[in-house]
Amino acid sequence: MRTSRSRARRAPEARDGTDAASPGRAPEVLVLLCSVAAALTAVAQPVVLGRTLDLTLRAGAGDAGPWLALSAGLLLGELLLDSLTALFTGGCNAAWTASVRSRALTGLLGAVPDRVRPFPAGDVGTRLTLNAADAGGAPAARAALAASLVTPLGALVALAFVDVWVAACVCAGLPALALVLRTFARDTGASVAAYQRTQSRIASGLLEALEGTATIGAAGTADRERARVLAPLAELAAQGRDMWALHGRALARSGVLVPLLVLVATGVGGLRLAAGDLSVGELLAAGRYAQLTAGVGGAASLLGAIVRGREARKRTLELERLPALSHGTGHLPPTGTGELELRGVRVVRDGREVLRADHVRVPGGTTVAVVGRSGAGKTVLAAVAGRLIDPDEGQVLLDGVRLDRLTREALRTEVAFAFERPALGEGTVAEAVASGARRASPEEVRRAARAAGADGFVRRLPDGYDTPLPGAPLSGGEHQRLGLARAFAQAGRLLVMDDATSSLDTATEHEVNLALRRSVRPGTRLVIAHRPSVAARADLVLWLEEGSVRAVGTHHDLWRTEGYRAVFGAAGTAAAVPRAGSARRPASEPVPEPASNPASKPGSELAPEPTSESADPAFEPEEARP
Repeated sequence: MRTSRSRARRAPEARDGTDAASPGRAPEVLVLLCSVAAALTAVAQPVVLGRTLDLTLRAGAGDAGPWLALSAGLLLGELLLDSLTALFTGGCNAAWTASVRSRALTGLLGAVPDRVRPFPAGDVGTRLTLNAADAGGAPAARAALAASLVTPLGALVALAFVDVWVAACVCAGLPALALVLRTFARDTGASVAAYQRTQSRIASGLLEALEGTATIGAAGTADRERARVLAPLAELAAQGRDMWALHGRALARSGVLVPLLVLVATGVGGLRLAAGDLSVGELLAAGRYAQLTAGVGGAASLLGAIVRGREARKRTLELERLPALSHGTGHLPPTGTGELELRGVRVVRDGREVLRADHVRVPGGTTVAVVGRSGAGKTVLAAVAGRLIDPDEGQVLLDGVRLDRLTREALRTEVAFAFERPALGEGTVAEAVASGARRASPEEVRRAARAAGADGFVRRLPDGYDTPLPGAPLSGGEHQRLGLARAFAQAGRLLVMDDATSSLDTATEHEVNLALRRSVRPGTRLVIAHRPSVAARADLVLWLEEGSVRAVGTHHDLWRTEGYRAVFGAAGTAAAVPRAGSARRPASEPVPEPASNPASKPGSELAPEPTSESADPAFEPEEARP
């Protein structure tokens, strides 16, 4: 079976920048046209001013009135075009920044979850804000840079028509200016990339500290955390100084070369005037054209913006091009009950096998608790079973159909998740519960909220179900119950609950489990369990150890095994065995205390312990059957 890496492909339009979210080239073209028009107007001004001056000095040599009006018109035209350029530049920056952010966020949200984990939240925030803004400013900067080259080139051509000797003097200094710009562009790229990476490190540390403010305050480690977050600040300052030093050197060098070129051009023009080869107006035009030609050094600022935008775009593209799950064209049979089967499933991370499930079959309509120590592979199994990720080897089937062959709509309509920390958005409570692959009706929303034990506190909110979530005073348990309600409203043939009741008290958790059986659409339930009470109420238990399936059976039978009890921190006699489906833990159940369980090696064939032979054979790994 192909790996998820080989199957995951980003749509071409998201890679080449021509998707519907792109603003296209229109804003950039408007900036270019206005900038070029302003540049041509600036090039035309010196010769017109020179001609006006000559006509004014030569009494009776002609009427200077029309030329004076033309000069005034060119000045006003340049002001108007500069204003339009600024207006279109702002629009272009805004449009491209929004496009870059939208596409990066789309790639992030649509990516395989495992591919997102290497990006800390602070780093993602920096990429979507500062980096996206720099990348969004690059198209307008490119257009402005292209237009900025029109001015010196046009001025050089015009200067050659005014006086070829002055033009030759200016041309002699242009290679030095070009070398300054080339060096600046080459050295700035690495400096900008390092600066942006350090910004992300600071943002990531700050966000981590903000999320743990209660812990930091309780531990009294504010000074240490402040030092940790701000540790890269010295590095950032050094990188910032390097960037400004590069910019300053480029401006300083061009600042020396430009006046020198203008001085030489003016001196040569003065000699030509003294020899009678130039008029006063032509000397004025020649001096102005020399300034405009040497003004290529002013392109350093635009070049810096383009370099920053290019490096920033690389960072946003990393989010945009995160691999996403591909989907097929198949659908589930209409009468299935949610039978789940894992055939030869292997998941490998960093060269280590983190999950191995061979021929595990879960009959439809049952509730299965997945138990195991921390790091045993419970969350990976949940992600594979609901196809948040694809296994590196093997197949996962729901009602006999491979999950990777289903359409996205068919998959997400029939497979729902409930998580420990659900993301509910910023709409109303009702909108949060109703959102999903299919839109739940108001009655379905209320029924799901009642099943999750959320209806009571929702009705007490200021506007009930119409209360905006950002203003709702919710506890951690209430927030989690709303996530459960949304999962119940969207429940299909398979409902995966990944530690989704961790913030609930025991009584509420028991009520939720009862409602899950009675009030939620029938189907298969895969529940990540950390409490023996949750496992006891499940129909069967899938016991993971070091990524492999150790045994599958009822909690009642598995509890006789010391290694199984050790998963929950319980040891001692197994005489008092909790019964599946019991409303509460028996008083005689052993008091949890630390115990050890020798872990088996991943990939080894593990048969159930002798005391679990009564486990339902339909749930046993195939290699453990006779």
